Amino acid sequence: MYQELSGPGLESQSAIASSAPVSDFTLLDAYSKAVVGAAEKISPSVAKIDVVQSARNRSGEQRERQGGGSGFVFTPDGLILTNSHVVHGAARIHVSLPDGHNRYPAHVIGDDPATDIAVIRIDAPNLVVAPLGDSQKLKVGQLAIAIGNPYGFQYTVTAGVVSALGRSLRSYSGRLIDDVIQTDASLNPGNSGGPLVTSDGYVVGVNTATIMGAQGLCFAVGINTAKFVATRLLRDGRIRRGYIGVEAQTVPLHRRVVRFYDLAQESGVVVAFVTPGSPAQVADLREGDVIISLDKQPVAGVDDLHRLLTETKVGASSQIVLLRGTEKREHYVIPQEKNGD
Repeated sequence: MYQELSGPGLESQSAIASSAPVSDFTLLDAYSKAVVGAAEKISPSVAKIDVVQSARNRSGEQRERQGGGSGFVFTPDGLILTNSHVVHGAARIHVSLPDGHNRYPAHVIGDDPATDIAVIRIDAPNLVVAPLGDSQKLKVGQLAIAIGNPYGFQYTVTAGVVSALGRSLRSYSGRLIDDVIQTDASLNPGNSGGPLVTSDGYVVGVNTATIMGAQGLCFAVGINTAKFVATRLLRDGRIRRGYIGVEAQTVPLHRRVVRFYDLAQESGVVVAFVTPGSPAQVADLREGDVIISLDKQPVAGVDDLHRLLTETKVGASSQIVLLRGTEKREHYVIPQEKNGD
């Protein structure tokens, strides 16, 4: 009575119909496997950092305040990368690892508020080291996985994508951190200092901040910056930066001045105050001078000046080009090492 329907056309249609949901499941499975694989690779290296801060209140009484964040082991001998704002000025630091219930005392090797990077050390056996990647190779849109301890919930994993590259972010010291990674992988208080990881399980950033009130705007300091800072902290215990001794602010330049001198930028840095005895005073910089370049690099704002005053400038004569009134002048200053930030 009933004839079985078959043929090339029907077979191909059946295959197409059945392949659509399989493809969706396969895609979802690949995404899940990438996140699970990266989390399993890095999680044993992620540290929960508990900090006790000691301070005096208005009545002069000594009070303790508890806080914390995240970090990750990056050498077999117990060095951990985290954020400066997590451990700066801590009276006591303890670290918990996912291998058990042991808590290890830690001490600060060095911290740099200007980049919000710090290195601490613990003495613990059988540490798993997180492999460090190359943040310069990141692409907008690629998978980004954040691992940390938000609100004290240990070893929490969130995932998203790299939203943007090359951002600048104001650090807790007031300086500008360059080449910051923007991601929509959810971060919350306690994630600070934890790793930002690629799908193949390499750390490409140190999670550092969110913007209050923003929806899904989270930031990480690139691991290349963190590696540079960590190397200097291990070598010197601090980051050396140049200091010339001026209080300054960014100001626009008059269009006629920009055109007349064929300047590369439309703003500069006006000197509001010169510290007595400073390199700036020795170089005859005065209040009202507008700095427009340092060693032939344009200075369009205070952040440019900070960025250019690196450790290589300390003790070396540097050319400053400035406007005094409408006159363009060249001065030579010898930056000193800046103590603190």
